[in-house]
Amino acid sequence: MFDIIGRRYWFFGLSLLVIVPGLMALALWRLPLSIDFTGGTLLELQFPKNVDITQVRDVYATHGSADSTVQTSGANIAIIRSKELATDQKQAIVADLEKLYGPSVKLSDETVGPAVGQEVAQRAAFAVGLAAIGILLYITYSFRRVEHAFRYGVAAIIAMIHDILVILGLAAILGKLLGWEVDSLFLTALLTVASFSVHDTIVVFDRIRENSGIYRKEAYETIVNHSVVQTLDRSINTQLTVMLTLLALVLFGGVTIQHFVVVLLIGVFSGTYSSIFNAAALLVVWENREWRTWFRRKPVAAAS
Repeated sequence: MFDIIGRRYWFFGLSLLVIVPGLMALALWRLPLSIDFTGGTLLELQFPKNVDITQVRDVYATHGSADSTVQTSGANIAIIRSKELATDQKQAIVADLEKLYGPSVKLSDETVGPAVGQEVAQRAAFAVGLAAIGILLYITYSFRRVEHAFRYGVAAIIAMIHDILVILGLAAILGKLLGWEVDSLFLTALLTVASFSVHDTIVVFDRIRENSGIYRKEAYETIVNHSVVQTLDRSINTQLTVMLTLLALVLFGGVTIQHFVVVLLIGVFSGTYSSIFNAAALLVVWENREWRTWFRRKPVAAAS
């Protein structure tokens, strides 16, 4: 039998090794918010010629929008996010781009005001908080016949927060290194990852509940470890199927959904890890009240 719970602090340490750099990136660089949250203009234009990202940025810079973000799709489609532009500014920019690449087809033209972007950000935070409270209440109620049912809900929420922190830290790092931005699709991916994480955690917890009635004379740590090992194949096989599908979308799905799918892919992987190696282990830490010995010195062995 794999002693997963016995090595729980190794897995906790690995989680911290991933989360702490992300938190540092968040503190230093913050989240690279898109116009969905800050307000601005999104233009998606298709040209008969291939688009050069540097030239498009230079055109925007000449019209007072030097901090624009440019992506391409299919080489001849430019997706540009910039600060809010007036109608005459957009017309002038499109005219200059058409001089370089020929007549354009406007695929998308969206403008979001700062007030609307701020409201979206507030509702996003509210949605995540509401989801966490709902999950906590649901798990506590579902495990109400198990001793310390509230612990199961708290452990599931901590595992979910682990996955959210992984994604937020990754977003800050990728925003700095690759220029990726956090948009409304990112929020959708975040909530989806939270649901996947909790779903897999509940499967493990349900097996712990069943085994607690079967192996009543066994130590709680043994029951939890046995339950995690029993669900290991199911958890890996189920999530691996999802991850392979997401990987195919990353490779062949196009640039418009690439960021969204990458966040989902990493979030599902993190959710699988936290469900197997963190969530159940937290129950054991709580049951043994191990925090009381974290900062104590180990007794020195007496000399023979």
